Amino acid sequence: METTLTQKISYAKSAALLERAKKVLAGGVSSEFRKYNHPHAIFYTHGKGSRICDVDGNEYLDFTLSQGPLILGHSHPHVLDSVQNYSGQGQLFAGQHIREIELAEKLSTLIPSAELMRFCLDGSEAVHTALRVARAKTGRGKFLRFEGHYHGWLDNVSWGISTPSAGVLGDRENPDVYPWSGGLPEGARDEFFILPWNDLELVRQMLAEHHADVAAIITEPVMCNSGCILPAEGFLPGLRELCDQYGIALIFDEVITGFRVAMGGAQQYYGITPDLSVFAKAFASGYPISAIVGKREWMQLIEEAKVIHAGTMNAGNPTVAAALATLEVLEAEQPHGRLFDYGQRLMAGLRQAATETGQNLLVQGLGPVFHSGFTDCKEVKDYRDTLAYDKAKLGRFIAGMHDRGVRVIGRGLWYISAAHTEADIEQAIETAKDVLHVL
Repeated sequence: METTLTQKISYAKSAALLERAKKVLAGGVSSEFRKYNHPHAIFYTHGKGSRICDVDGNEYLDFTLSQGPLILGHSHPHVLDSVQNYSGQGQLFAGQHIREIELAEKLSTLIPSAELMRFCLDGSEAVHTALRVARAKTGRGKFLRFEGHYHGWLDNVSWGISTPSAGVLGDRENPDVYPWSGGLPEGARDEFFILPWNDLELVRQMLAEHHADVAAIITEPVMCNSGCILPAEGFLPGLRELCDQYGIALIFDEVITGFRVAMGGAQQYYGITPDLSVFAKAFASGYPISAIVGKREWMQLIEEAKVIHAGTMNAGNPTVAAALATLEVLEAEQPHGRLFDYGQRLMAGLRQAATETGQNLLVQGLGPVFHSGFTDCKEVKDYRDTLAYDKAKLGRFIAGMHDRGVRVIGRGLWYISAAHTEADIEQAIETAKDVLHVL
């Protein structure tokens, strides 16, 4: 069947810039995943609202939103104006400033667990801080994490998020685990236990034997980084009960879900309050800021300097201004109902397009963030299920969408922003239908 939407598209200028970049940047990029755009790393010139443009003059309807941070879309004027105005008073003081207090006060009213907090630059170091606090308070050395959950790229969490092949993970009760990167110290493997997600009975069994060694359980409240998998009924409440039973810190990694599924994150959406949480991405519309927030009984270890948290660049004027401006727009516009509505309509449209074209496209998630992948599974419940996805076919689908002007994250993750419109949703559905026809 002939496609009706194929563009004569060129990436020649991006290709030339990539070759230039490779002479001075390792791999031509500053973050590994940027290599894997289609057909190679792309160089962009500007973005506005739901659209982004590259150096070859191609315009894309953008559902990557810079891997999630741009919850208001590209170049929101209130955010940019706030950054410019507050930066005019200074960039970084190596001291406190009034808007830092205002931001913390605002977060304490929005996030259920945010009795005290500290600001960082990204999710990885905020996770690192949360684990340090948990170890210091409990006097225990290890943490429990789950297969396929991404908690940044530092040594002790760079495991269990990749595998050489689908059949090598071992027993569910005693999983094999593989390093995500070269250069990880072997001792880092001894810092954690790992289990498949969404299996509360396995967690219960493991803690019955090893709770005296476990300082924390860390989890994405929605498993966004491998597929987009919702927590099974009773799973998050069960983790909360077990942590209370054994004096373990429950840590929610809300780098993706924070401010996206609700103003107070997934902990507000699901009604489960963790001891410590990490927020980033949608926090500040793409500016580099994150937060570790938590109950006072845990965060007071930082307050008392029993746990050291530091950072020269923390809470600089531009990043704090961006975060406050983002929250101001979210509170004023209250777009979350629209994010859910548009996301669920897009999910339904993709499913219908797959049915019409006979494609085994599985679409699942909440709506503001969701995943699409090709598999014969009717539902994906944990990381092991995601290994059945046909990655090659997904790559062709993502490439087809990209060549027709719709940008989706290469692993099949879609983000909805407050800048997306009904017309954008319809365009994405029609484009997907066209790609699925010729796939």
